[in-house]
Amino acid sequence: MSFWGDHFTVSSKGGKYVGWLGGAYEREAIRPHALGRFSDLLLAASRHPAMLIYLDLDDSRGPNSPAGGKKGKGFNENHARELLELHTVGVDGGYTQKDVTSLAYALTGWRTVRRPKAENLGGYEFDSDAHEPGAQTVLGKSYPDTGAEQGAAILADLARKPATARHVARRVAVAFVSDDPPPGLVARLEKSFRDTDGDLRELALALISSDEAWSAPRTKMRSAKEFVFASARALERPDTKLLIKGLQALGQPMWGAPSPKGFSIYGRDWIAPDAQTNRLDLAVDLAEEHGPRMDPNALADDLLGDVMSDETRTAVKRAGSREQALALLLMSPEMQRR
Repeated sequence: MSFWGDHFTVSSKGGKYVGWLGGAYEREAIRPHALGRFSDLLLAASRHPAMLIYLDLDDSRGPNSPAGGKKGKGFNENHARELLELHTVGVDGGYTQKDVTSLAYALTGWRTVRRPKAENLGGYEFDSDAHEPGAQTVLGKSYPDTGAEQGAAILADLARKPATARHVARRVAVAFVSDDPPPGLVARLEKSFRDTDGDLRELALALISSDEAWSAPRTKMRSAKEFVFASARALERPDTKLLIKGLQALGQPMWGAPSPKGFSIYGRDWIAPDAQTNRLDLAVDLAEEHGPRMDPNALADDLLGDVMSDETRTAVKRAGSREQALALLLMSPEMQRR
């Protein structure tokens, strides 16, 4: 779930409304489709009000549409650009600026319901007055003007492009296995995506059934979110306040990505000295709160088992207090990497 939420990032950096809608976006767009078809997930995420507002499609008006001349309303290409660059074919997907513009035209009219007494207030609707009239050509294919379905048809085709399969497969391999994933693994994931028409359950099964997913060295640095969640599970404290505080302190707040690219899926981007200092501060705080009630040596065996190095085992055993031992355990290389 977390991976797809990051792939289709929305962020409070795009305004307070996006932050308010973040939870609904995950419940309504991401979770129901995370193990379904990629094409369905793509459409659900793209049409959700959180995404419409975040990427400025909500106020985009076709220049030649009835609403195009209204004061303060203009045409915006942000959503179309991110759909191509980030969500589907990727930056090397062979699209041009003309494709971006044509897709943006096709998406005009997709907006959020804002009428106070509307039954679906805050939901999706199509405003035909804001839609750019005419056929649009994207990646060499012409799409007739079918209103709301024009944009949906383009997204359906983008979801099935070979470039999309490559882009998604590599991102999955990087996120779950290695910053430099084995080419064979990426190829198998790409094949699974293509052969199953983007069945994400089958993609997940292809990942976990691959030898590379389990034989790769444990060198990938956990993101801030992964470290916070791993620490909470280790302490048997799935406390909401702890999670929110930890994510904020470590620079990965919920629905707070700095850009539409989301937070980095590369472990190397989480190794900065300041980031490690912040993790240490959090580990010490957690250890001081929970150390007195825990047996760090037993916890180390439960958490790490055969993965634990002699150095980590010795450091935990020789610690001057339970609190110090727990902090050392949380900051051990084995807890920082996966």
